Amino acid sequence: MLFGALGDVHGDFDSVRLIMGRHQAIPFWLSVGDIADAEGRYEAFPAPLHFIKGNNEGFDALAGGQLPANLYYLPNGTLRTVGGVRIAGLGGTFAPSWFDTPASNLPHPRKGTSKATELADKRRHFVREEVDACKAMDRVDVFMSHEAPRPYRVGRMDAGKTPVNEVLASAKPRLHLFGHHHRFSEQDPQGVRSVGLDLVSRSYLIVNSETFAYDVMTTQTQVR
Repeated sequence: MLFGALGDVHGDFDSVRLIMGRHQAIPFWLSVGDIADAEGRYEAFPAPLHFIKGNNEGFDALAGGQLPANLYYLPNGTLRTVGGVRIAGLGGTFAPSWFDTPASNLPHPRKGTSKATELADKRRHFVREEVDACKAMDRVDVFMSHEAPRPYRVGRMDAGKTPVNEVLASAKPRLHLFGHHHRFSEQDPQGVRSVGLDLVSRSYLIVNSETFAYDVMTTQTQVR
């Protein structure tokens, strides 16, 4: 069986529908977060999409389960089996000052705030208890994070985050997918195949659920 994997969407719902329409036999898709548009809104898709949170989401909609058809949010530190594939996730970004806060205590604006990237909404981060939950998992096929593992160079800076490496070292997933940086990359931190996904407008993956080998596709043609 094959399944698909998408990078950050950022409200480009038309590209998602275009890709899904091209691969109508694919039973489900995964995404590494940042699905919503700039106002925190979501739209329905023709095929199931299971996603973790990015740092740009409609966090009230995620908390309330108010999502359109075929959108399935995967909360941090949880394991879900889809089509026989065991999927876990650690969505959001790393903020040292909030890392030891219980997830339920992360502050956020009053409900009804429309701006998805509102800086006051700390629900865009992950916390230690969620990392620990991911580290305790076993037999994970695909682990998704929004942040990159270390090392991940952006100019002279290592933009990777150590908690992601800790999960990879402990859970040993067969495949790791991440986004956030809007470029395609391949690496092997902790001996795990790790793929950074580009914006959905540029490329995506088609993955074999038995071997977890993948093909990189553009919105127009297969590139590898």
